[in-house]
Amino acid sequence: MGWGLFFALSGILYLRGTRVRHIATARQCAFWAGWVLSLLALQSRVDYYAEHEFFAHRLQHLVLHHLAPLLWMVSYPGSALRTGLPRHGFLGRSMIRRIQRSPSMQIALRVLLNPALVSFLFIISVCIWLIPYVQFISMINAPLYHFMNVSVFITGLMYWKLILDHRPAPRAPIGAGLRVLSPVLTMSPQILVGALITFSQTDLYPIFDLCGRAFGLAPLLDQSLGGLILWVPAGFIEAIGALIALKHWIRLSPNSATRPYAHAAV
Repeated sequence: MGWGLFFALSGILYLRGTRVRHIATARQCAFWAGWVLSLLALQSRVDYYAEHEFFAHRLQHLVLHHLAPLLWMVSYPGSALRTGLPRHGFLGRSMIRRIQRSPSMQIALRVLLNPALVSFLFIISVCIWLIPYVQFISMINAPLYHFMNVSVFITGLMYWKLILDHRPAPRAPIGAGLRVLSPVLTMSPQILVGALITFSQTDLYPIFDLCGRAFGLAPLLDQSLGGLILWVPAGFIEAIGALIALKHWIRLSPNSATRPYAHAAV
């Protein structure tokens, strides 16, 4: 129910916003691609397979933590979503602006969007669920299972919003150069964990045998495939994010000929 409401509201607001405000076709395609991938990962048969095969579980989290949030944030959906809100009334644009400008909200945003904290949460939201005992408990406890999926999705959105910010510092929380470097740093522990899982000769996640394997894969093969997904595709997606950040860094360079024409998408 919660996810259904989230996807319905975000989709309606975005559609309303794009009818009023011109949004480039490429940005709209990126938003809807991220929206559909997130919906499929959370509200389709994919979620069932994620409960019954480790590699499917890793594919689900690859989408929720890396691919879909990157697509959402590279579309810079804020302007369209804000425009889609009613002008006045409860949670209208005027009230949202007042909430954002309040001293308490400003403090909360500075804490929650601290670059070091966001980067740490981005890494830990993947790695902590891969601890065998934590994985076991999360798979048999429905509220914890849902919290796991929520945590990887939200931290993915927070991280890619930070990295794909097109503005110069200090409007952006961190400088353009650090935005390029950050994915290199955050992908390293994930690659290490993925390699350890891939080459492990011990069945680290017997919970998938208890749940019943959907495709009947041998435990070590399933585990190796899951480790490879964390190791290779996740690193590749972070490299793409770093390249987009590099593009912004070049554009923001004092010598860049494109800097005067930087788009104002947010």
